[in-house]
Amino acid sequence: MKRDLFNILELIKLGEKLKYEMRHSWLSNGRQESVAEHTWRVSLMAMLIEPFLTEKVDSAKLLKMIIIHDLVEAEAGDIPAFDTMNDSAVKEQKVLNERKSIERIRYMLGNALGEELYELWYEFEEKETYEAKVANALDKLEAQIQHNEADISTWLDIEHRMSFMMDKHVEFDRTLQAFKDVIEAEADLKLKEAGIDTDKLKI
Repeated sequence: MKRDLFNILELIKLGEKLKYEMRHSWLSNGRQESVAEHTWRVSLMAMLIEPFLTEKVDSAKLLKMIIIHDLVEAEAGDIPAFDTMNDSAVKEQKVLNERKSIERIRYMLGNALGEELYELWYEFEEKETYEAKVANALDKLEAQIQHNEADISTWLDIEHRMSFMMDKHVEFDRTLQAFKDVIEAEADLKLKEAGIDTDKLKI
């Protein structure tokens, strides 16, 4: 047991890196966001949205999946979605780096817990179960919420269009579709107030 606790402590220390691994998102006070902060709020969203989901969800599994998913970024780093959208080489390298990281995490724990985290990470990636689909949707929606809260000057041009590309992530659940509509409406208003023609972005 003592060895297991030592390994758990080592993984917790790895998780500390997420406190200073930065994302391409900015807070409403002008500070850049860390991966840990993003993960925390996705977890909060899961807790709050659960009662309204159209299907029964395993909340413990959902939260575990959300918490473990970004842990690989402690080693692999955070690569924004827009960097992989049109660059297959970057996307392949991202996948490779993250798989190496989750394998190291499994090896680090070296027990049933390590195997559980490994399987949860892959379940999220495959997006086939209901919990995985919810986790993925909330991950994407939180990113847009954070963009909406940040100053428009921090947005890249590609992120203007990405504000209206979330449908594919929520189409499986009408509650998440409605939530997406509320978040998208906020983005639409923010862009319009900045003088940006959003009708062209929705094509």
